[in-house]
Amino acid sequence: MQYTVNDLLDIMQRLRDPHTGCSWDQVQTFQTIVPYTIEEAYEVADAISRGDMPDLCDELGDLLLQVVYHARMAEEQNSFEFNDVVEAICRKMLRRHPHVFGNDKQIKRGKQDWESFKMQERAARGLQEDSSAIANVASGLPPVLRARKLQKKAAKVGFDWSEISAVMEKLIEELHELEAEILKSNNKHSIEDEIGDLLFSVVNVCRHASVDADVALQKANNKFEQRFRLMEDIIKRQGQNLQSLNEQQLDEFWNQAKQHLTGEYSV
Repeated sequence: MQYTVNDLLDIMQRLRDPHTGCSWDQVQTFQTIVPYTIEEAYEVADAISRGDMPDLCDELGDLLLQVVYHARMAEEQNSFEFNDVVEAICRKMLRRHPHVFGNDKQIKRGKQDWESFKMQERAARGLQEDSSAIANVASGLPPVLRARKLQKKAAKVGFDWSEISAVMEKLIEELHELEAEILKSNNKHSIEDEIGDLLFSVVNVCRHASVDADVALQKANNKFEQRFRLMEDIIKRQGQNLQSLNEQQLDEFWNQAKQHLTGEYSV
């Protein structure tokens, strides 16, 4: 049997049924489901980064379930339903690509700026236009992504450094300010502010270097995990226990793992 989107919509309706549905699904709200929606989007990105097509298929299904979930809850309160979501995105794509779907005159005009389409759409919906150069960067975005979007918007109106060397100087300045705050007061809120400034500067360096900060951090996470697991293996092979080692010994084993992964050391 080949299931369709309609089957998925029916499954969600039954899960949410107040009498015969799943007790967990019955009590969920937009707010409680949001973390799962974000998590599923990241798991899609992870499958893509690993080039795992079967897993990508599975994760896209999980992400689609999130869309169906939100649409079902909206339908229950008579706001909109899944077909309205499909209708809205189809109309938006047709409207924003007149050079593909429009008449000959529109096609000759070429691609219009994406942001101008957004402005027209907001005006058509009666939304008050925010005139700031950094307007319409959603506050709910992951912090690293939001930082990059804010920086890119500011750069479009000239608020940016022309050379990456200046961005690096700012990064070093923020690092020194964090160090001074830690040594001076050890005040949690002040340190938090300085760490935020430092992270914002790191994202700015990434942007100027044409590096995706999320991708770079994910690679660092993967590298750390690989080295740590190998370090554990080396320690275990030598008949020692991780928790019983001091800082210096741990550092030595860490370097062994690092050297092994670069081909400079044999276990």
